Amino acid sequence: MTADPNEPTRPPPVSPNSDSITPAGPHRVYQCLLIASFLPLCWLGMLVIHELGHVASAVVTGGRVSRVVLHPLQLSRTDLAHNPHPGVVAWSGPVIGVLLPLTALALFHGFHLPGRYLVRFFAGFCLIANGAYLGAGAWSGAGDAGDLLRTGTPCGILVAFGLLTVPAGLWLWNGQGKHFGLGAGAQRVEPTAAIVSLALLLFTATLLAWLG
Repeated sequence: MTADPNEPTRPPPVSPNSDSITPAGPHRVYQCLLIASFLPLCWLGMLVIHELGHVASAVVTGGRVSRVVLHPLQLSRTDLAHNPHPGVVAWSGPVIGVLLPLTALALFHGFHLPGRYLVRFFAGFCLIANGAYLGAGAWSGAGDAGDLLRTGTPCGILVAFGLLTVPAGLWLWNGQGKHFGLGAGAQRVEPTAAIVSLALLLFTATLLAWLG
């Protein structure tokens, strides 16, 4: 029996265990929930780690922290009442802001912990954010970049930091869209990941708003 060339081709059956997703239904809800909650969570987490770097280095070098601003609706900053080593303190924010997420990623991969793709995305986010922050600041003289320029750090060093970390962050992001239900190889978004991401975002934003 020959096939009718005018008969529409039927798509192959989808296995119940397939990771492919459909455009509608609960999986789309979890996808939107994960993306909408995890992006701002990455932003807040990046700010916390960045300021932690400033605070830690200030304490180690004999400085005295007067205030740390981490409100979710404000740009973060660390004010020091006494800062004997401003260059070290200024560098520690972006450097620790990059190294801590990369260390967490290495641990998650080394011990095969669940949620590795989320940690990978977060590490990439921190690399891009900190690199762009210093790289752009080399021209504007704002924030940590301005402090570093005033302590004698060459502009080219700041640009080189950005040229190193931003592409590295993009490399970490490469191919991760499938875990968020995006792209040709899109997978089903884990409901647990979406719910935990939202819970962490609400907890972190509330805590930072309360701390001021």
